[in-house]
Amino acid sequence: MAVQFDKPTVEQLPPGTLEQGTGEPIVLLHGVLGRSGMWNEVLPLLASSQRAIALPALGHLGGRRCQLRPARIEHVVDDVERSLDALRLDRAHLAGNSLGGWVALELSRRGRARTVSAFSPAGLWSAADHVGGRGRLRAIVRLTRATRGLLPLTARLGAVRKFALRDNAVHGDRLTPSAVVALADAVLNCEVAEDLLATSEQFAPLEVTCPTLIVWSERDRIFPLDPFARTARERIPGARHSVLQGVGHVPMFDDPELVASTILQQLARVHEPLVHEARV
Repeated sequence: MAVQFDKPTVEQLPPGTLEQGTGEPIVLLHGVLGRSGMWNEVLPLLASSQRAIALPALGHLGGRRCQLRPARIEHVVDDVERSLDALRLDRAHLAGNSLGGWVALELSRRGRARTVSAFSPAGLWSAADHVGGRGRLRAIVRLTRATRGLLPLTARLGAVRKFALRDNAVHGDRLTPSAVVALADAVLNCEVAEDLLATSEQFAPLEVTCPTLIVWSERDRIFPLDPFARTARERIPGARHSVLQGVGHVPMFDDPELVASTILQQLARVHEPLVHEARV
């Protein structure tokens, strides 16, 4: 199928959609409790050569309302497919972090991906593995709810920003105070938070049909490198597997330049033969 680049009408896309640049589209997908603005520092780096589009997830701030409850992963995937249809893209380059990485991989399973760059994708857990990450994310919700009122003042301190984002970033103090407040609002306005955090769903083994890159953050506290990277190699053996040094679960916060260059290198592999063995 030919890839189409026609622009949709504004009404067809979620209100929180962000877009920069022209050229071949790359669609960016954020993690649970997040927002499309988590890609703010990466967007202009990609936009120099691509049409970069950051989509808000179903039931998240800036995204479409969730009509079916409890929300399931397939509903989130369906919602992104709706946006791909609105963008008139049969297949697209996809990059996602955490929940967004899982969604990107599921879209590739449905034949909607040209390439995939999945950063610390969710779903690659056993029941025991899921407990720790889910607990940290629920703790983030509780802490955010308790401290949101003071955050415009306290977030001016780099030490506070670093502490508040310690589970998602190594260098949370690099974010601006306004960015931290915006992230807090995203957490508190995620209507499907408990649905997705309580899910028992897991990522099923995948036979890749397009160039697929699985990237793990060396200092990920949500989905630690061991055992999640090992599980990823077992369930997605046909992908390329790599590790980003010195970054946390949301690598866009720590090193947007590294994230952007990783994505662009993966886009360049679109015409390469598929890899059929894990590379670390």
